[in-house]
Amino acid sequence: MGKLRRKKRKVGARRYLGNRKSLPAKAKDVSTRGKKASATGKGAAKDVEKYIARAPEPARARLKEMREAIRSVVPAEAVEIISYRIPAFKLKRVLVWYAAFSEHCSLFPTASVIEEFRDELAGLTVSKGTVQFPMSKALPTALIRKMVKARVAQCEKAQRS
Repeated sequence: MGKLRRKKRKVGARRYLGNRKSLPAKAKDVSTRGKKASATGKGAAKDVEKYIARAPEPARARLKEMREAIRSVVPAEAVEIISYRIPAFKLKRVLVWYAAFSEHCSLFPTASVIEEFRDELAGLTVSKGTVQFPMSKALPTALIRKMVKARVAQCEKAQRS
């Protein structure tokens, strides 16, 4: 029975390694296969402060402005986290994500909130779950606050159900 187990492992290893007959002497780290190193070589930010600090200056000011607008309407118990490599506010579940890119800042309030504010978002680039605010225009903080309030209400309603 012991031989049978070894044989299964060897077949599995062969399947995983392709045509090679045995495992390499030094085990390969497959967790980074196909991934490129970041431009700075530092990897992803571990907290929101580091994420904002790494952003180039025009985006950094926008991120701080967006962060303050969001923080002003989320409950005091909400915490800031890094989720999917971008900042987010969480209260039992993630309320909203936000991020900076070269030409815009984005808010990720979920598809249902975007659908609710579809008319007010005219003129902005919108996808199913993302609203993009171009760097060339002023940040509509009042609209951001309204969308975040709607998301918080949605989460509270779901929690009560």
